[in-house]
Amino acid sequence: MSKLWGGRFTKKTDQLVEEYTASIMFDKELAEEDVQGSLAHVTMLGKQGILPADDVEKIKDGLHRVLQRIKRDDIEFTIGDEDIHMNIEKTLIDDVGTVGGKLHTGRSRNDQVATDMHLWLRKRVVEFVDMLYKLQSALVEQAKANIDTIVPGYTHLQRAQPILFAHHLMAYVSMFGRDIERLQDSYKRINVLPLGAGALAGTTFPIDRHFVAKELKFDRVYENSLDAVSDRDFILEFLSHASIIMMHLSRLSEELILWSSTEFRFVELDDAFCTGSSIMPQKKNPDVPELVRGKTGRVYGNLVGLLTVLKSLPLAYNKDMQEDKEGMFDTVKTLQGALQLFAPMIATMKVNKEQMRQAVNKDFSNATDIADFLVGKGLPFRQAHEVIGKTVLYCIEQNKFLLDLTMEEFKQFSSLFDDRIYAVLQPEQVVNARNVYGGTAKEQVEGAIARADAALAETSAWVVEYMGRSR
Repeated sequence: MSKLWGGRFTKKTDQLVEEYTASIMFDKELAEEDVQGSLAHVTMLGKQGILPADDVEKIKDGLHRVLQRIKRDDIEFTIGDEDIHMNIEKTLIDDVGTVGGKLHTGRSRNDQVATDMHLWLRKRVVEFVDMLYKLQSALVEQAKANIDTIVPGYTHLQRAQPILFAHHLMAYVSMFGRDIERLQDSYKRINVLPLGAGALAGTTFPIDRHFVAKELKFDRVYENSLDAVSDRDFILEFLSHASIIMMHLSRLSEELILWSSTEFRFVELDDAFCTGSSIMPQKKNPDVPELVRGKTGRVYGNLVGLLTVLKSLPLAYNKDMQEDKEGMFDTVKTLQGALQLFAPMIATMKVNKEQMRQAVNKDFSNATDIADFLVGKGLPFRQAHEVIGKTVLYCIEQNKFLLDLTMEEFKQFSSLFDDRIYAVLQPEQVVNARNVYGGTAKEQVEGAIARADAALAETSAWVVEYMGRSR
């Protein structure tokens, strides 16, 4: 059968050109969205009197049958028909006859594919908000279970100050909360209708774009037809947000890998999320966080790839823009895999509270509190800093920790020390002394958890509402 667009041509397309330019191998992912957009479009053509009612009903009935075949995976898409739009149109024509060729009245593949991607991506964004909600919930539950667990806090991967493990986990709740906010904000730029822009300049038919937008639950339509068919900002924005999410997951992955090592032994990941060694029977490898850490690079690459494709494209549509889909599909698949695994992995993680406590007792992360104690006695902070530096050096040389020192040893470095220093140095006191908003004191962390619970309820309600809009 000749190409649906073949009237202008006197030669068949070279087979290598067909294979090189075809996109059906990957844009078949948009099949359901393509039919969804076509149903709204043909309904509008009937409403506007552009197509007779009988033709509209035949086309709609045929599209519903095509959709059912798509869901059953009962259509053999071919490279000869290039892309998802031409494959579906040909399938429709085979089903309802030549009247199916009227479906394309008043539109172009340029505005059609843009519409498909808007429809497809808006649903994925809501799904990702839901996945992040589940991950946040798992982190919050672990925080609640570890509200009294003290762990060394680090800077430069060196022990710095004791903190609540719950406080550490809630830092990631905050990160993923920003990710949710970014995705929610991006929805309003995704939920814009390009259909009706035609190839680049609109159409001569009296279409009603706002009717189509309402049918497809879009909030608004593109103001400019050139922009409508050439805009891929909404995909770039998603790829950027996905990159940040993967970066956050990668940071948490790195900590899980460290914490589960023999050197730390702070946590143990459930067997269901680890693998073994083919040669070393004792091994329990944290493969899931390692792979998430590794796959972060491919998501970054997809963002940079599309930025590079678009950087010098003149208006409006160019074939280069066919490169907008594979990276988007790959990023969605990669991010889905990571988030689906992370929530249950966090939920089933065992926390070694005793090991964390021993780590806190055998370091100098309470040193800052001694300096603050001396400042409270009137010593300038810089002098107090020097005093404690010398005290720590003495402890290292004597193979002791600060709580091991006698009062006589303390007074070697400052006469301002008194017996109250032993209470100041206790890990619980060190943690709870930081009772400022956002600090690690138990009271503040409990407040953060309460606020997170409220935010989770709002996120859950948003997902329910917007999942309905995306169907």
